[in-house]
This record gives sequence, structure tokens and C-alpha cells, in this order.
Amino acid sequence: MAEYKNPLPTVDIIITVIHEGLEKVVLIERKNPPFGWALPGGFVEYGESLEDAAVREAHEETGLKVELIRQFHSYSDPSRDARGHTISTVFLARAEGFPAAADDAKSAGLFSDSELPEKLTFDHGKILDDFINMKY
Repeated sequence: MAEYKNPLPTVDIIITVIHEGLEKVVLIERKNPPFGWALPGGFVEYGESLEDAAVREAHEETGLKVELIRQFHSYSDPSRDARGHTISTVFLARAEGFPAAADDAKSAGLFSDSELPEKLTFDHGKILDDFINMKY
């Protein structure tokens, strides 16, 4: 019998926070490989909706309680994650407060469009470019 291998579903969340009068995006610095800065997110658990996974992952990694605004886009390039083929559904969300790193986040921060870190993991640079281009 043939063995089927399917991509794993993941979620990523673009969380915006108004900080010092500017809209900023929450990013986490990963403490596990691949290292670098990333959008909060992770794997969808069995029996969990994409929306519930996004809210859970956002809270686990940043301590923020987010309000989901809408689904943004899905990203499915088989090479987007060196660990294996994943399909990410990206959500737009908003929150209040300052993120605190937790779970598999080494640190967390707020970044304006012009202050994004150079080393972004996965395809998160492309995702953030798409988000920034959508706004303007």
C-alpha cells in the first residue's frame, strides 16, 4: 500500500500594536532552529481550528491576547521551511500591550515597517513585504 505524505498545517500571525503613536508588528526571536526573528506562529493541533491555533500560538509565544481581524493569505512553497513541507495560513490580528517572550521564543519586540530585523526566518520576509504592500 502506498504511504501518503502530506504537508503540515501551520499558522502565522501578523499582530499589530499601536506603540508611541505608531503601528508596529510583533516579532519573536526563535530559541530553536531555525534561529532568527519570526512572526508568532506554529503547528495546528489535531482537532483545533486555524483561528484557535492562531490565538493560542500568539498567546503562548508573546503573552498577548489577540483579536483576530481576518485571514490574510496562505503560503505553501514547499521550501518555505527547511524542516519539512508546511502550509501556513496567516492571520491579521491586533493587541494591546508589549509582548513578552514565552514558550519557544527567546525574545519578543515591536517593529515598524522601516525597522524590521535583517534576519527573518522561513518566508516571513516575504509575508511582511506582502503585508506592507497591502497597506500602501
